[in-house]
Amino acid sequence: MRKYQGKYLAVLLAVVCAMPAASSMPVYAAEAESISAESISAETASAEAAAAEAEEFEEELPDADSGAGEEVAPPEIAGLTYESTMDLVYADGFHVFYYKDGYKLIDVPQSGQYLVIPEGQEAPEGLDEEIQRLYQPLDSIYMAATGVMSFFDKLGTIDQVSMSALDENGWLIPAPVAAMQAGTMAFAGKYSEPDYETLVGNGCDLALESTMILHTPEVQEMLMDLDIPVFIDRSSYEQEVLGRAEWIRVYGAMMNREEAAEAAFAEQKSVVNALEDFPNTGKTVAFFSINSDRSVVVRKSRDIIPNMIELAGGKYIFEDLDNPATKSASMNLTMEEFYSTAVDADYIIYNGTIEGALTSVDDLLAKDALFSEFKAVQEGHVWTVDRTWYQDTANIAYLITDMNIMLAEADPAGLTFMKKISE
Repeated sequence: MRKYQGKYLAVLLAVVCAMPAASSMPVYAAEAESISAESISAETASAEAAAAEAEEFEEELPDADSGAGEEVAPPEIAGLTYESTMDLVYADGFHVFYYKDGYKLIDVPQSGQYLVIPEGQEAPEGLDEEIQRLYQPLDSIYMAATGVMSFFDKLGTIDQVSMSALDENGWLIPAPVAAMQAGTMAFAGKYSEPDYETLVGNGCDLALESTMILHTPEVQEMLMDLDIPVFIDRSSYEQEVLGRAEWIRVYGAMMNREEAAEAAFAEQKSVVNALEDFPNTGKTVAFFSINSDRSVVVRKSRDIIPNMIELAGGKYIFEDLDNPATKSASMNLTMEEFYSTAVDADYIIYNGTIEGALTSVDDLLAKDALFSEFKAVQEGHVWTVDRTWYQDTANIAYLITDMNIMLAEADPAGLTFMKKISE
């Protein structure tokens, strides 16, 4: 048997009994007990949901000793015959090994190993208990790694995602919104507070999580106690844009959609390759957002954003920015620290992921009057990037195209994620 219903029911009963008498649905904003759900407009709820989701999607830089990028020999699995290894081009955070009769072993350093078992087959006897079993067809997936949803959309397998860690207002890409409106995808609680009853009732056969699940180990343990495999995506640790885009090949293998994955990845490669001969302009770019406490959130110099700016033909304004005390890909500067370097940037891009995109230069000046002294503001080179790029990983390379349009001062009709801000 793939799943042990007695164990499901026993654990679920324990969960239900432990719940308080009056429980409430989790909300995607700061707690506001005095405000009823009816008093929040759909637009405000959507913004709050997206902001909270972006905070939960906080990226980290990989450890030097993470094991990612190292060549790994195909694991010997008793009862299975090794055939080949997926030949990766850019990604260094996963490996896929193919075995006879359709078995596949996905290895994600620091997350674990996952054996994909073809429909109608069983796990080989004596399989290491540390290797999680993914029984195909995976047709009742709980998606808590929100940046991965667009991969499933590209693969044509979004109908196999029956549960989501965001409600309809939290999604900024159309496919999951349409699925939730059609009733084929249900909200099953946020990643840190999943609705176990819904997961079990829908026969969840995979919880697809981001590394944020590592901050709530008790949730991961409960999911596994319910015999729900937990796959932890680490695509956000890739520091090259095509490395991140190549993660669609993991999910292509998982869902038996390798050809679709190759086509989608080839599309992203073509976007980047189209800029290969574009000369570097030498123009400097600042990418940032402003917190409510007036601190400025910027990206470290070895993050994916500086990589994208360079591919687009520009230069990230902060050449050697790092904070060894944290693994986060971003860091906070005081306004004065930010001003001392970014005031001379040729272009500034406001990251609208958390606080929302700018609609005018006045919005920027309202955050801090010092921006009136910035070269980019005075010359009319203020841009903003909207929230959707965090969720639309499958199309991430188009953010490079947007940056190139900005730097080349080309026709803005082809923009995907960015917008030029006027007065």
